[in-house]
Amino acid sequence: MAGSYNKVILIGRLGRDPELKYTPSGTPVANFPLATSEVYVDREGNRQEKTEWHRIVVWSKQAESVANYLSKGRLALVEGSLQTRKWTDAQGQERYTTEIRAQRVVFLDSQGTAVGSEEVLSSPKSNPTDPFNVNEEDLGPAFPSEASGMDEAPF
Repeated sequence: MAGSYNKVILIGRLGRDPELKYTPSGTPVANFPLATSEVYVDREGNRQEKTEWHRIVVWSKQAESVANYLSKGRLALVEGSLQTRKWTDAQGQERYTTEIRAQRVVFLDSQGTAVGSEEVLSSPKSNPTDPFNVNEEDLGPAFPSEASGMDEAPF
């Protein structure tokens, strides 16, 4: 389709430490949930906050950097594209997972400014009192290689 564009830019906090694994061919891949929040005033004038969770997948050397330097609660900018993969669960049911495939991750400090130089290699359920306590049981395998019948990532 001419003129289509798939670009996602998020700034949020990590819901847990990045998990680093390697594909059978040795390619590093890391994933982590990223929480973004929207604050608004409802019809009754009460301040409300809505947290949205995003599954982030990072590949190659950047995956190792993310795993080494980011941790739960840290602020990060993620730039990438939206992708959906199909996988089969333990009961043989086809499932789908939508995630952000990061092309760029910028590590930010708590004030929202870049830490050091900007050198960067190119609906989970949450506890409302702790937005970093993520239950990922319904998200499917964290890595494509964990899905049954998959030897390598589908990209």
